[in-house]
Amino acid sequence: MALLRDFGAPRWRDSLTTYLAKRETLASRYAREREQNRTPVEIAPGRQITLSPGEHSELIRSIIEDFAPRFAPGSTLVYAGDTGEKWGYFDAVLLAELGVEVDSHGKMPDVVLHYAARNWLLLVESVTSHGPVDGKRHAELNRLFADATAGLVYVTAFPSRGVMGRYLAEIAWETEVWVADAPSHLIHFDGERFLGPYARS
Repeated sequence: MALLRDFGAPRWRDSLTTYLAKRETLASRYAREREQNRTPVEIAPGRQITLSPGEHSELIRSIIEDFAPRFAPGSTLVYAGDTGEKWGYFDAVLLAELGVEVDSHGKMPDVVLHYAARNWLLLVESVTSHGPVDGKRHAELNRLFADATAGLVYVTAFPSRGVMGRYLAEIAWETEVWVADAPSHLIHFDGERFLGPYARS
């Protein structure tokens, strides 16, 4: 009420500044709420990052926490994209040590892992609304990582087999597919390299 009484008076600006200093603005409240809703991702024991909330970030978390330990145990996270502007994770120094320097994150896959035990770079696309590693994307990634001193492994990750089914015809050969709701399995789009009988149960 005192602030309203000062409106139009010479002291109005000072009164407004004093009032706002004691009040939480909507912008700061919404920023805090956005921060509370972020998706936590454990990238190493005792080390955590957060990503914007949403299905895409949940799948990225599954790639880092479920896919990596199963299929690239002990691997190091090099890059994790995010739908937000300034969030995510990028170890540009490690990527440069592996022979790759990028100007922009725009062309990067959603997740990059370095599997040092085999000297592989796993380039993982997280598919919730955009497409998989198709022929065009395979060529783009191949160009972006052309100078890599590590072998390149192309992976498309889906949240479920139902989502995968919508993109099946687009998936490029010589890539891998992982589905978060069946995390212990990997689908090889690779021809004869893995041809052979399975152990009988």
